Amino acid sequence: MSIKTLFLLLFFTLTLFGNERIISLSPSITEIVYALQKGGNLVATSEYSLYPKEAQALPLIGNYSSPNLEKIIALSPTLVIGQDFNQATLEKLKKFNIKTLMLKLQSINDIKSAIIELSNTLCVSSKEIVKSIDEAIKNIPKNKNSHKVMIVYGLQEDLRNGIYIAGNNILFDDIITLCGNTNAYSANQTNQPVLGYENVIALNPDQIIILHSEASNSLVNKEKALLAWHLLPTNASKNRHITIVDESYINIPSHRVAQTITRLCKEMSR
Repeated sequence: MSIKTLFLLLFFTLTLFGNERIISLSPSITEIVYALQKGGNLVATSEYSLYPKEAQALPLIGNYSSPNLEKIIALSPTLVIGQDFNQATLEKLKKFNIKTLMLKLQSINDIKSAIIELSNTLCVSSKEIVKSIDEAIKNIPKNKNSHKVMIVYGLQEDLRNGIYIAGNNILFDDIITLCGNTNAYSANQTNQPVLGYENVIALNPDQIIILHSEASNSLVNKEKALLAWHLLPTNASKNRHITIVDESYINIPSHRVAQTITRLCKEMSR
């Protein structure tokens, strides 16, 4: 191959990927695209894509669970990236000859694999990003005495409305194990079960961590909500081991899972 031919091939490749028009169907994917230094190629995102700040200026194609197909097509994307729950939307886009990529972001290993797959698709390196996750795992403080942990989604004042918790085979379950503890919920039926307060009492967790967002749920009375939890007869209540964690990244399965691992393991080591 001549130098001229090689130069033309390189120029074509750089031009091709430089003109990439990417649409992200979830906040997690938006974050990963930016982390891979390809945020400048994003032409639209889903609602709630708040990080990094630059993402907030992009056009929206609807809710991440039900994106607007017409808006997506009108933006002439060269690549639409979604998660496994976007499969139906991605299949429809294929009929319009739009390139798609479906990623699974359920467990920590899923997240790492998805980052690598996306980086290969975009012809960029993911080495440092994956390394940061591995370093977080390597450096977490582990408990000497294992205990049962329940992670709850959302803070509410009335526990009779149903309590969403982290079940099995998801990143929070991974983190509980990595920190040297066990998930208080051991059944395998679902990864995000909904429990009644009677079920919580029966599971009797030693520690309860409530994932709360002040930004999206500022109306809840924290003192009243915590009182409701402390009134339940559990080991967590008895030992005053019920805490609230409010971090913007905590529910986003992106490269920032490294921060989630560090934060939650710190909480479990107390």
